[in-house]
Amino acid sequence: MAIHRSLVILAIVALKTPAISLATDFVVGDDDGWKLGIKYEDWAKGKQFFVGDTLEFKYNATVHNVYKVKGDNFKSCTVPSNNSLGSFTGNDTIKLATTGNKWYICGVNGHCDGGMKLKITVLDGTAPAPAPSAASTLLATNFQIFLGMIFTITSIVIVY
Repeated sequence: MAIHRSLVILAIVALKTPAISLATDFVVGDDDGWKLGIKYEDWAKGKQFFVGDTLEFKYNATVHNVYKVKGDNFKSCTVPSNNSLGSFTGNDTIKLATTGNKWYICGVNGHCDGGMKLKITVLDGTAPAPAPSAASTLLATNFQIFLGMIFTITSIVIVY
């Protein structure tokens, strides 16, 4: 009887295990990175950003940088006087820790006006888990069939 109870618990755990949702790492501009000539508004369109996700700014640090700014500074392309708001390595990762609108600009003269600016909206919660692949669904189905066979055999053994 103890074997049968253990198998029932195992089956419940296997069937009730929730999908894991992970934070997303976004490389700003994808393969193009952070540089002039990219429409970052188009890049961000259709993407959902959640608390816990990260933005990765990849750029040539000798000619670009990244500043986190407020909405007014974003509109006017004004670089903040506080350098602690800037990133200068060429491979900068910014974790999205709070909800709301976030604004980023390149602080090199003329670059923000030339289009090196990004506005996103960060949502609360986590990104939806990706849909299971056909292979994982098949594996789960086969596992359930296997458990059903084990239960049947165990029940027959226990009854006789």
